[in-house]
Amino acid sequence: MEERILIAGFGGQGVQSMGQMLCHAAMSEGKNVSWLPSYGPEMRGGTTNCSVILSDEPVGSPLVTQATCAMVLNLPSLDKFENSVAPGKLLLINQSLIARKTAREDVEVIYIPCNELAMELGNTRVGNMIMLGAYIAKTGVCSIQAILHALPHVLGPGKEKLVPINQKALEKGATLVG
Repeated sequence: MEERILIAGFGGQGVQSMGQMLCHAAMSEGKNVSWLPSYGPEMRGGTTNCSVILSDEPVGSPLVTQATCAMVLNLPSLDKFENSVAPGKLLLINQSLIARKTAREDVEVIYIPCNELAMELGNTRVGNMIMLGAYIAKTGVCSIQAILHALPHVLGPGKEKLVPINQKALEKGATLVG
């Protein structure tokens, strides 16, 4: 098994956190991982993306050029990364912020209204976790339980109170594809 994942959006959308959680969860389940963050020159609100590789074998390079999945949270990210998904693989799109459809007909596409669903849960900042829950449910790359165990580590000390809302968001995302 090898998953080559691109996650992209604006700074502040939790792009890097998604990558870190996937890596921590996969490591806890015995997989080899690589996480390569990339940031625009701006602080919060600038573009950001990360490449994540999860594998049963050692990871030779952290670069992802032909992704098995891209999770895009904004339009500039779709414009930049939609052609990086290998044919027959998966593209998840935050339709809350991306009005256009992908031009790709050779990939599986799932449109998720991440922002609206996050508002329904009462916290606009968990849209990333909705998308992550959908990805995990669709691929089975790791368990949601492993992500929940990774949450406190990635969120950092003092933010344990955010675990329940993140769990609800993961579970909500999982229901969209399952």
